Amino acid sequence: MNTSETKNTPSTLNVNQLLLDALDKRWKNYRAELKRCRAEFSNEAVHDLRIAARRMLAIIQLLNSISPRPRLQKLNRAFKDQLDEFDDLRDTQVILAEISETIQELPQLQKFQYHLQSVEEDLLKALRKKLKVIDLFDVSKRIRKTRESLEAKNDDELALQTIQAVDDAFLITKQRHGWIDSAQPATIHRVRIAFKTFRYMVEIIHPLLKEYPLENLKRMNDYQSLMGEIQDVEVIMQTLADFPSRANSFDHEPVRRYYERRHAEATSAFIEDMNEIDTFWRPAPDQPFPWEK
Repeated sequence: MNTSETKNTPSTLNVNQLLLDALDKRWKNYRAELKRCRAEFSNEAVHDLRIAARRMLAIIQLLNSISPRPRLQKLNRAFKDQLDEFDDLRDTQVILAEISETIQELPQLQKFQYHLQSVEEDLLKALRKKLKVIDLFDVSKRIRKTRESLEAKNDDELALQTIQAVDDAFLITKQRHGWIDSAQPATIHRVRIAFKTFRYMVEIIHPLLKEYPLENLKRMNDYQSLMGEIQDVEVIMQTLADFPSRANSFDHEPVRRYYERRHAEATSAFIEDMNEIDTFWRPAPDQPFPWEK
């Protein structure tokens, strides 16, 4: 390892304990949210369970990036499959929240709102049944084995592997960032997916980084939200495009123009700030972090 890499590789904390604590905290929170969701099934409980599952997926992805194992890949698939079960409900609820804010301006959305409320009710019923039959036995066993492997890891080696995993996640994000074409929303969506993985990794490992600016955690969330706004409007536009065939009286044109304008505004807002990504991580392992300059 060269001198600059040694200088820029933080290893002042017990990395094993940091990762064990992150795994334990997220696993405990996930089980609590699942139990709560089964007991009081509500929109808030479903939302909190989805976030808990996403944070479990983040720590598993980080550990798998550090040291790939079949058990971690199976855990990754288990939580990814579970999150996929939330997708349609999440999209429906995003649209309903948006409509509630714009329906006075676009009253023709009312029939669309009624339709989506019916869809939401069906999705909630289906999800409630699926959550009742989730069996955590195999997941618990794999997490226990993962803990045992972490406890046996050499701390210095693990520190290097952990930071390298984030370097790799950032490199993937930057590669996709370089392919952005504002006329092709899919290119922005691909950056958002990669950035989300990178961001969650940083949330876990930032205590390893000397003088890490905590405000960066919020700034990364805001940056991701800029891309999320584009995706949300696209979901609304696609769902609207599928609706008129079932409601001939629905006046689609003014609504389409409204959301096309919203989409253009959201895209412009992201493009204006897209290079902020360079303030979140170093460009290469032998380079200083932005906050060290």
